Amino acid sequence: MVETGAIAGAPSVTTTSAATLTGSSTAALEVVDLVKDYPIASGWHRAVDGITFAVEPGHFYTLLGPSGCGKTTTLRCVAGLERPDRGRISLAGQDVARGKDVVPPERRDIGMVFQNYAIWPHMTVFENVAFPLRVGRTKVRKPELVQRVDEALDLVQLTGYASRPATQLSGGQQQRLALARALIRRPSLLLLDEPLSNLDARLRDRMRSEIRTLQRRLGITTLFVTHDQVEALSMSNRIAVMDGGHIVQEGTPREIYQHPATRFVAGFVGSSNFLAGTVAGPGSDGRMRLRIGDGEIEAACPDGTATGDPVTVSVRPENVAVHAERPAVGNVVAGTVGQVLFVGEAVDATIDVAGVRIVAHLHPSVQVVRDMAVWVELPAEDCTVIHDDHGLASGTGSAADAPTGEDMYPN
Repeated sequence: MVETGAIAGAPSVTTTSAATLTGSSTAALEVVDLVKDYPIASGWHRAVDGITFAVEPGHFYTLLGPSGCGKTTTLRCVAGLERPDRGRISLAGQDVARGKDVVPPERRDIGMVFQNYAIWPHMTVFENVAFPLRVGRTKVRKPELVQRVDEALDLVQLTGYASRPATQLSGGQQQRLALARALIRRPSLLLLDEPLSNLDARLRDRMRSEIRTLQRRLGITTLFVTHDQVEALSMSNRIAVMDGGHIVQEGTPREIYQHPATRFVAGFVGSSNFLAGTVAGPGSDGRMRLRIGDGEIEAACPDGTATGDPVTVSVRPENVAVHAERPAVGNVVAGTVGQVLFVGEAVDATIDVAGVRIVAHLHPSVQVVRDMAVWVELPAEDCTVIHDDHGLASGTGSAADAPTGEDMYPN
């Protein structure tokens, strides 16, 4: 069981047995029932509220969420920069935090890249990378130190920059320098705290690919923190979406995007349309008929849903199809085109459906104009139905057979 020493005046927390972790015996990182409280004027603020997750060796695991959700606090607890109030953190099976008993950061086998890179401005590129070896507990002889710095610079494509002052590097080069410094000790766990947030869009796209390629080549277990859904979806083996100090959903990128577990996830990870409806009765293939305005569609509903219940249907813009004539397929409702934006690779059209404006992300060849009456197709397999009392149910389309994050990024 997890030790849960009390904090004076702090709110209580419900703990979970460590035995509930899946594959915990082989995990490179385990976080169990982690709690972190901060004092505020009115009492205590719980930044992290009893979260549990595990990262398998060689995986790229992302904590994704908005500002204030607890993701960076969690990362700092793993790094040893914050002292947890309750819970347990283990690296490769060895506890580094149990309640308030912690192993200091310098004795944890980790490397970390901070959001602002934390580059030493008075040092050269070489000295910045060499710094962890110079101050480490195990002394490294100069020939080996030079060799390891050269290897680290080569890994991040900074060969030839060793003698340059760190302040004379571009933003992308400083990011690579911070990464080289984090890798110089050959850590078993790499921690990345929003390392791309200070880069411009084009450079961010390139560095996203470079970091993921390097991580896969080294096979280093990585815990990544970001508020950027594109970074999380494109780089991760698994994602934990956080909100209010809790993990609200954990899964592969495709699972998170195509089958959101809560309305928050559906709205935060990607764009989503939300349509209010009423259950009209049983449909086909185990689905329910849903009345939306004057139209009717079918979709899978959560267990316990009954005729007459109010529900909300969530569907991604790219899954909305628009037709000038009513198609022979089902799951169509009438709509009227509002704003039409040509954005090069697509046409984004807002459509009024049952008094609600939804967005359709259409192929650029689709011809729609303002005030045009259209038929809007909402494929059943792409609809997620939200019920206030019974949770969510998603369609059972091709996503079930699509490759997972582990398939796309083998280690």
